[in-house]
Parts: sequence; structure tokens; C-alpha cells
Amino acid sequence: MGYTISQVAEKFDLTAHTIRYYDKEGLLPFVDRSKAGNREFSDNDLDWLKLICCLKNTGMPLKQIKQYIEWCLLGDDTLEIRRQMFIDHRKEVLKQMDDLRENLKTIDYKLEFYDTVCKVKPDNKQCI
Repeated sequence: MGYTISQVAEKFDLTAHTIRYYDKEGLLPFVDRSKAGNREFSDNDLDWLKLICCLKNTGMPLKQIKQYIEWCLLGDDTLEIRRQMFIDHRKEVLKQMDDLRENLKTIDYKLEFYDTVCKVKPDNKQCI
């Protein structure tokens, strides 16, 4: 099944401009175009875009994502280097998660303070 750029943008909560930018940056070399020059996304392309969004959302720079895609296009000779990239990125994501947990502790501490100071009612969380 083919998808338009608008359909893909909606599905991934991106703008068409962002998808065009990703294409311009070389992140979507696999997307076909119609005779009129419009991008036509396949289900496989959506899988790729889902991975791109995942990597981007977890802090991987576009340059590194592009490198990964280039390695994929080179074939099985790059399997180990791609695997290592994911091992390294996973470590970074785990560190981000640890940092977020620590930040959440600080936020929870401040909320407890304000709950006490404001004498918050447990049912509606309004200060009394």
C-alpha cells in the first residue's frame, strides 16, 4: 500500500516539512517517487521512518542516523558495526533514563513540599 507524505506525517506526528528535510539529508534514500515526482511511501518505508524517529527521539544525531542507513545499504558486511552502534546507543539511552529518574525524584520532592505547604486536599489537588 502506498502512502502520501501527508498521510505519513500524520501517522508519525511529524510535519511534511520535517519528512522532506529528512529526505534532503539522505535519511530516506529508499522512498520511491511517482511519475509526478511525489514521494510514495511503502509499509517498509514506514518501518524505516519508525526506526529513524526512535533513534532521533532517543538523542541520536541525524548525521549518525544517516551513517547507519548508509551502512544498511552496503549490506551484510556492515552488520557488526551496526550492531556496535546500537550497543553504544543503548548505553546512552540507559544513561538518559537514569538521569530522568533522578530528575523525577527532585520534581517529586518539590511536589511533596508544595503539597505540604499548600495543605493539598488529596481528592482534587487544590491548595486550601
